[in-house]
Amino acid sequence: MKRIGIDVGGTNTDAVLVQDNAVIGAVKVPTTADVMGGVVQSLQKLVAQVGPQAQQGLDAVMIGTTHFVNAVVQRRDLVRVAALRISLPASQSLTPMIDWPRDLREAVNPLSFMVEGGHEYDGRLFMPLDEAAVREAAQRIRDSGVRTVGITATFSPLTAEHELRAAEIVREVDPGLSITLSHRLGRMGLLERENVTLLNACLAPLGVSTIEAFKNALRASGIQAPFYLTQNDGTVMLAEVAAEFPVYSFASGPTNSMRGAAFLSRLDDAMVVDVGGTTSDIGCLVHGFPREANNVVEIGGVRTLFRMPDLLSLGLGGGSIVSEEPFGVGPRSVGFRLPEKALVFGGDTLTTTDIGVAAGLIQLGDKGRVKHLSPALVKQTLARINAMLEEGIDRMKTQADDVTLIAAGGGAFLIPEKLAGVGRVLHVEHASVANAVGAAIAQVSGEIDQVFTNVSRERAMADAKTLAEERAVHAGADARSLKLVDIEDLPLAYLPGGAMRVRARVVGDIAGAPAG
Repeated sequence: MKRIGIDVGGTNTDAVLVQDNAVIGAVKVPTTADVMGGVVQSLQKLVAQVGPQAQQGLDAVMIGTTHFVNAVVQRRDLVRVAALRISLPASQSLTPMIDWPRDLREAVNPLSFMVEGGHEYDGRLFMPLDEAAVREAAQRIRDSGVRTVGITATFSPLTAEHELRAAEIVREVDPGLSITLSHRLGRMGLLERENVTLLNACLAPLGVSTIEAFKNALRASGIQAPFYLTQNDGTVMLAEVAAEFPVYSFASGPTNSMRGAAFLSRLDDAMVVDVGGTTSDIGCLVHGFPREANNVVEIGGVRTLFRMPDLLSLGLGGGSIVSEEPFGVGPRSVGFRLPEKALVFGGDTLTTTDIGVAAGLIQLGDKGRVKHLSPALVKQTLARINAMLEEGIDRMKTQADDVTLIAAGGGAFLIPEKLAGVGRVLHVEHASVANAVGAAIAQVSGEIDQVFTNVSRERAMADAKTLAEERAVHAGADARSLKLVDIEDLPLAYLPGGAMRVRARVVGDIAGAPAG
């Protein structure tokens, strides 16, 4: 195995070369405003460090990015979408995007349609699909100039029949439309599933342009290898496929760090704190992968319910601003301007990195520029950081016993050796680029979360496994290497027909690459 892993964070862009389960080279450069500039610089620096052999015989390049979630949070680069909901006469009092923040809704400016159709909670037909209404909606979408549409039907994770048929009709009217179907993304819960569908739809053009820009960056660096984008479950997906589902990259940065921490520490079960430039993300490793959230997750103020890691984000990072009067640490951060804003680099802003240098936690910049800081301020700041970390760790623990904690991220020096509720703290080599390491070692996954009725438990689980395998192969996995890593069934006693919800996930090596 020989791969390059890249992680584009809000503060730094990291790149590593991993060969035969060893980190051969690792670099860190500031993230640029255009994002792609930082990717090119990191690759150039990596090649300069390792030599020309870094570009030779590569199996793949894996890139993780915060580009898409930042677009939602910052309300930029979003396009107008059409929302087609198949549910009438139910749910007509709650229109699409009803619970979105006003500024985000205005940025997307949805064109909404609701038509008759959908299914019951037990898979029975609720209303026949009004194909004439779908066709009329498609014609109005075409005439409006909107180029992306999200289609959501009631209980489509149970049966996607109406969503698939509606997509056929829409494509007949306007073959060039970008279509997102809710059953490919979300779980039960109409509004939350519709929300993530529409988020994905409004990011679709950005997904295509971003993938193309990454390809150009790799080409400019002289690298020729298959290109994958990291996902928020610790795996990767072929870039072309990932462009269809930009929402799957939400939270992929901290997820990469957790996978990288597992690889670097050789531990599969532990807690990880990933300290970046702006935030600290706390999560738990279970069998080498991040623990998954099983409840509603808000993205940019929008309630969603789909595959996301269970994370707690704190406004604490290496670029967090420390104020003296009144005293405070974060959540404001200098972000990727740390090399020009921090005191140790000749700047005028007191950051946690300056405190770390003054306390002797790390050697960086010019220590003489922070010698004027009072020992009391340094001690007070470190105490506040410790308290923030201890509170966050306690909130994420699921057991009373002390846990093992792996420190990761460029700001890992802020994590002390002793914390309440923690048995031991591991500071591993290359921890500052754990996110890029996690990207480099990632495999391809396929996941299914579906309700089955009128079949035996064994048949339902077998069918779920098959569907997960099909998705993994579509995402770029080698079918021969697939293995089941997680499967669970939950009988739904309140539904008829012996209904049960089955979640299955398979993982495999990237197609065409040797196992590693």
